[in-house]
Amino acid sequence: MRRAFAVLAFSFVIHWPTVLRAETAGQSGSQLHFCLRGEPKTFNPLLVEDDASETIRYLTGGVLIRLNRQTQALEPGLALSWKVSQDGRRIAFRLRSGLRFSDGTPFSAEDVAYTMKALMDPQLHSPTGDSFRSGEGQVDVQVPSAESVVVTFPAPVAGLERLFDQVAILSAHSPKKEMAVLGPFYVADYSPGSSVLLRRNPNYWKKDKEGKPLPYLDSVRLDIQRNRDIELLRFRRGEIHLINTLDSEYFERLQKETPGAVHDAGTGLDSEFMWFNQVPAAPLPEFKKNWFRTTEFRQAVSMAINRADLCRIVFGGHAQPAFGPVSPANQFWFNSSLPVPKYDSAGALRLLARAGFRLDDGILRDSSGNRVEFTVITNAGNKSREQMVTMIQQDLSQIGIKMNLVTLDFPSLIERITRTYDYEACLLGLVNTDLDPNGQMNVWLSSAENHQWNPKQANPATSWEAELDRLMRAQASAVTDKKRKSDFDKVQQIVAEQQPFIYLVNKNAMSAVSPAVVGSSPSVLDPHTFWNAELLRLGADPALGAQK
Repeated sequence: MRRAFAVLAFSFVIHWPTVLRAETAGQSGSQLHFCLRGEPKTFNPLLVEDDASETIRYLTGGVLIRLNRQTQALEPGLALSWKVSQDGRRIAFRLRSGLRFSDGTPFSAEDVAYTMKALMDPQLHSPTGDSFRSGEGQVDVQVPSAESVVVTFPAPVAGLERLFDQVAILSAHSPKKEMAVLGPFYVADYSPGSSVLLRRNPNYWKKDKEGKPLPYLDSVRLDIQRNRDIELLRFRRGEIHLINTLDSEYFERLQKETPGAVHDAGTGLDSEFMWFNQVPAAPLPEFKKNWFRTTEFRQAVSMAINRADLCRIVFGGHAQPAFGPVSPANQFWFNSSLPVPKYDSAGALRLLARAGFRLDDGILRDSSGNRVEFTVITNAGNKSREQMVTMIQQDLSQIGIKMNLVTLDFPSLIERITRTYDYEACLLGLVNTDLDPNGQMNVWLSSAENHQWNPKQANPATSWEAELDRLMRAQASAVTDKKRKSDFDKVQQIVAEQQPFIYLVNKNAMSAVSPAVVGSSPSVLDPHTFWNAELLRLGADPALGAQK
């Protein structure tokens, strides 16, 4: 049924100007409309770890410092200025005065102090807070005045100011808790399984060059739509205004019809990868757990995958083979000495033989005679991931491994990989919102929530994970970028050797924006299309790439 619908989605051609004029007339040109690809897990900005919740945090959260997604430079937000101490442990902010939260509650340094204490509370397990954890001890927050705050960390935090791009300030006093915000929009309505409606924050502090209050838009409607065929169909009908991340197949289709609506910013920061479940308490047979914990097994699976084919066939050339946790697009932090991912079935079999596996009439077996077979889960409706799994199935069959696929709705998938651990392997992607390694603290620290193959460890399960902990904390507390670079290069080398995540591809940053959206400037960094949401406005203009 879904395949038939996909054919239908590409079987007609529309007139952009006609559809968009009708839509903007119906909405008075004031509501931006696009889709979330999953249910938001939380509206608490300190607990965000999924893409849908991150979108809402970005559009609603007021931050002290904002990273400009186009220039990659830091810009003042709620803080007029800031100063980091020479040892990298302390940051002092001078705040804007006279600001109010969306519900009218006054903003002051007390709110910043409240947010930082909550963020760094170990009981909260904040993924965002993990980025600041460079050493043991408590964070000290001082409030010299209503317009100044000083935060001191127990150890140096390298690139400290950049991390505040993801820290949305909460109100210490509002009865609405995290629903009182300082960003351009606030959550006005949430219909689970249907949509999230954001309305213009009447107390937003920014103004345009002419002094007009921002944002220009009255509202943003986010429909919860996991099916990308339907998302594309609605974009082509003019029912939604943008697709923040566009698959290569859809990109090529849209490029032929409306070249002015699609954008390829080049190799992006995001990656697609798979991993094996190594959680000790996982309800899996012990012999499978032993496979997944064996370095040679993971290395062999990685070596048996033809990444070049994935890039060429699944992504139509709009992707590059992935080396590891950092995309080559991140020019400073990428470890250029890493070996190019090698496709070598014969080499994979040699590694497996070294680990006690044997090929028996085309079937790979372990030392106890168990057939090597496992199931990969991924999110339903993601055609590129389903295609990747299909191709990887074929690759692994060449070394005698049988791999199965199960697609799950996103809430069920998240439940399995974060709570029940009832799965064998998973293929997903990682959205990188920051160039700095500290943005990956919540992945590489063994105690972190997103240390996905074995999360929330009380103590490192392996010596190499202990070394990752040490190196990540060392780079986070180093004073010079040279020392940080050296430490993080070693992190990338360990990950390449151990393959806890088997990185597959780095996708190009592709998106689609309706000709009705004025002010959009797609970037390599996420969010690609709405990073400057307060400046976006609607107004159908056939000159903006519209055509039959």
